[in-house]
Amino acid sequence: MINPCLNNRQGIAFVLVCALLAVGLVGVVSAQNNTVVRAESSISQPHVGDTLTVNVTTSNVQNLYGVDVTLNWNTSVLKVINAKSLLGVESHLEGVLHETASYPIEIFEDNASQELGEYTLVATSAGSAPAFNGNGIIATLTFNVTNTGATGLQVTSDLSDHPATGQNSKFITHTDIADSVNAIPEYPSLIVLTLIMALATVALVVSKKRLSKKQI
Repeated sequence: MINPCLNNRQGIAFVLVCALLAVGLVGVVSAQNNTVVRAESSISQPHVGDTLTVNVTTSNVQNLYGVDVTLNWNTSVLKVINAKSLLGVESHLEGVLHETASYPIEIFEDNASQELGEYTLVATSAGSAPAFNGNGIIATLTFNVTNTGATGLQVTSDLSDHPATGQNSKFITHTDIADSVNAIPEYPSLIVLTLIMALATVALVVSKKRLSKKQI
């Protein structure tokens, strides 16, 4: 006769094993899907007239072979001064993608338009160049703050992996993360100036009263 308690224990053990396997699989999937492309401003609250840098970065990427990135900004707040892609870690240590002497990075578009408030970069490794893994800066843009106000730094991107022989590249699952900038006046506002003048006036009056008392 089969012991019912033994069957119950075996059933519980089976359920626990399945649960542990499920947790392990979820962990693996999560580890594979935490790749991020992010826009990062050097200053979150710049003054009008300031210069700031925006880096478009990727982190925790595996088997990267091609990038298609677009960054947008509010042209009434920011004016782009310079845009530079950092492609080919052999020449840009903080950058992304690999190249070889025989197979340099192929750049299809690398353009910043102040009129559109848009920067676009489309590029890929080629030939026998290996895939890129890890973290790196895709592009760096320099802006001048021209006016007060808020602007988003919206980034949208596609990342492509290294294709197997005879196969096409596949998109790499990832998350795009935007940043934002809130530009403030170069000088204190009228309210702040008024408050400073009022405090100075009060201090002057108090000082005169003390001086008068001493003279008496």
